Amino acid sequence: MMEYLVRFSQSHESFRLAEIQSLAIVEGIDLEVIYYNDESPFCVVRLPSEDNAKALLRRSVLAQTIHEHWGTAETYDELHVIIKRDTAHLWSQYKDASFKINIDAYQGSRPDKTKIALINSFAYLSFEGPILLKSPDQEFTIFEQWEFDAVPRNLPGPLKIHYGRLVGRSVRELIKTYDLKKRAYISTTSMDSELALVTANIALAAPGKIFYDPFVGTGSFPIACAHFGALGWGSDIDGRSVRGEGGKRSLKGNFEQYGLENLLGDVFVSDLTNSPVRRARILDGIVCDPPYGVREGLKVLGCRDPEQKDAWLVEKGKRLYRNASFVPPKKPYSFMAMLDIILDFASDTLVEHGRLSFWMPTANDEEQEIPIPTHPCLGIVVVCTQVFNKWSRRLITYRRLPDSEVDSSAVAQMKQEEHLKGHTADDLNSFRRAYFRGFKPEQASAGVEGV
Repeated sequence: MMEYLVRFSQSHESFRLAEIQSLAIVEGIDLEVIYYNDESPFCVVRLPSEDNAKALLRRSVLAQTIHEHWGTAETYDELHVIIKRDTAHLWSQYKDASFKINIDAYQGSRPDKTKIALINSFAYLSFEGPILLKSPDQEFTIFEQWEFDAVPRNLPGPLKIHYGRLVGRSVRELIKTYDLKKRAYISTTSMDSELALVTANIALAAPGKIFYDPFVGTGSFPIACAHFGALGWGSDIDGRSVRGEGGKRSLKGNFEQYGLENLLGDVFVSDLTNSPVRRARILDGIVCDPPYGVREGLKVLGCRDPEQKDAWLVEKGKRLYRNASFVPPKKPYSFMAMLDIILDFASDTLVEHGRLSFWMPTANDEEQEIPIPTHPCLGIVVVCTQVFNKWSRRLITYRRLPDSEVDSSAVAQMKQEEHLKGHTADDLNSFRRAYFRGFKPEQASAGVEGV
């Protein structure tokens, strides 16, 4: 086992470790994390080989590069001692190779003169090959980690210094390839390319797997899964969002734009509470972003009062449901009940160890926080959080437990519990209600309205 340093982008910090740990599973790599902190873009891991290091990053979106780790210290004098002590046996391999040495000062800055002096302090490595700034055989990097605001505070030196040899790069450029600004067909709820690709990675999308999005919209998640080789399927209660204007401006048109049409299984109009999907363990992954009831209201097929006030809609549906122009009636639905239905659906359709990754909102105020839903057949793998101002959204990932690990009594108890209260969108969706009152406590908000 060898040590490697992963250089992450400093964004979506709570997602980064989850992504590379998931990619280690996809690639079948034995990964050991030695050091990681959300406040730092540097992560030290232990891997069996250099080939494994390259494989770990070849589909990563949140990492930038991976390096053979030669040493870490708090000062340059200490770093030189470590490199001389631990890596002298490696130097001869690069004696005649062309090379260059970079300086990556995270949250800090160095004058050019100082950079040259620091690079020259590694002259004892005795590399005799030519120095090439473009396309050298070997690329070494000095990584400096400085305190926040180190430049305006005029701090004298970094907190930590790492040194490593470049081994592999990520595919972070995919963010631009799949940028929504360049996509022919999007909507207000289309997931941005970076988080869609990260979701696909954490859900273990890979060739030969079947992935399904029950709130497919314009297809952001199936497209991301298809890029990594999975066969994408999807459904949506609103057929208009799937069909678009037809041609290039449709979900299928989006797949064609990226040359992924062969990895689109199919899409169909359906609502998850009345899904035609066979309850069989056939799906390798489910990825989705259910409507929160803010930009898009959460609705399902049906009427609010089918026995009385809406009985005429029921009769109309019986007569006209075969007409191509027929639009079935919809009613508001509980967001928390929908989360339970998503988990129940996943437990019935995911293969053993298959993953469910879905997004859900929550208030940042602990008193208004929406609890993470659980299911006896699903184990929580990781919870990643994207923080906004007064609210956040979480990417929650579960794995389907083997039947031997499922508590059957808990399953029976869960099926006895339920159900819905209220009829309006606000009654049924606590997050929507909190969002539109500015996440103020309900009593306080009611007091203001009464003044």
